[in-house]
Amino acid sequence: MKVTIITVSFNSASTIETTLQSVVAQSDHRLQHIIIDGGSTDATLDVINRYAPIYGNRLILISEPDHGLYDAMNKGMALATGSVVGFLNSDDYFVHNHVVADIITAFEQNPGLDAVYADVVYINPHRPDKISRYYSSRRFSRGRMRLGFMPAHPTFYCRKETLERAGRFDTRFKVAADFEYLLRIIYRDRAAIRYVPDRWVTMRSGGISNRGLKSHLAIFADHRRAYLKHGLTAGLWLDWLRYPLRLLHLD
Repeated sequence: MKVTIITVSFNSASTIETTLQSVVAQSDHRLQHIIIDGGSTDATLDVINRYAPIYGNRLILISEPDHGLYDAMNKGMALATGSVVGFLNSDDYFVHNHVVADIITAFEQNPGLDAVYADVVYINPHRPDKISRYYSSRRFSRGRMRLGFMPAHPTFYCRKETLERAGRFDTRFKVAADFEYLLRIIYRDRAAIRYVPDRWVTMRSGGISNRGLKSHLAIFADHRRAYLKHGLTAGLWLDWLRYPLRLLHLD
């Protein structure tokens, strides 16, 4: 079994080295790392190329203009050769060096499993020793997607054939195509999923999905479009409940 890790980057020179370090440090080398770069104009490619000899043939680097984050993610999926596929952002990194080993073990011990997921921790980008939020996927269930919840996407690793049945990211969704995609896989297609009680990924605060009120309103609008796309009218009225639930630590 091999795990494909897809990273999308653009002018990520200040953060991507930590991402690369966390991948090459994995104890299980049965992995493929695909980096889809949007044509960076800073030192991003220089950083990646320094690590290329460590990867050997386990690294694929494509640098060219794209039509946004989800278009680039689709490019990565088209190149994936692993039997399991997941995403690691260019400003995120694995928490420990046996994440890939744990992913492979979960699938090998559960042949009927379609996907696994775990927890993430957010840190202050200016104070990496300071945790700003812990996102646990422990309470997630399929029905909670009607409340706008989803498992932590940077920890979501799915069998390639399951992804291929679902298709590609819908690039008409600008900030929450990942939610719509997981809605297809988990809710519509009823994929067999399992939570792993561990922290797999560290994320820097300030990404596309946590930039304040304007961002949350855009996410809410994308969620509504996702529910309508899949005929889930109940979600239109329940999605806003995730905010008070988060305040009550029930997310």
